[in-house]
Amino acid sequence: MNWEVVLGIVAGICTTVAVIPQIIKAWKSKKVKDVSPGMFIILMIGVALWVVYGVVKNDIPIIATNGVSLALNSVMFYLMMKYKKD
Repeated sequence: MNWEVVLGIVAGICTTVAVIPQIIKAWKSKKVKDVSPGMFIILMIGVALWVVYGVVKNDIPIIATNGVSLALNSVMFYLMMKYKKD
């Protein structure tokens, strides 16, 4: 495995797990007032497009990291909708 592949995998892992602290905080506190749903919608669209790009390029690391990222961001978006104040 060359350094470029390692770099891509590490970058993918970092961006994939970045939302986990926010998910944990929202789940424990049940407070999401200051989290922007618009940002998460745009982020999820972008990540979904990365998954499509990975499929087109047949690039498993891009598909895997962005697929997991999309799932995690979807969990956060669900928590935002569940705990939002009307």
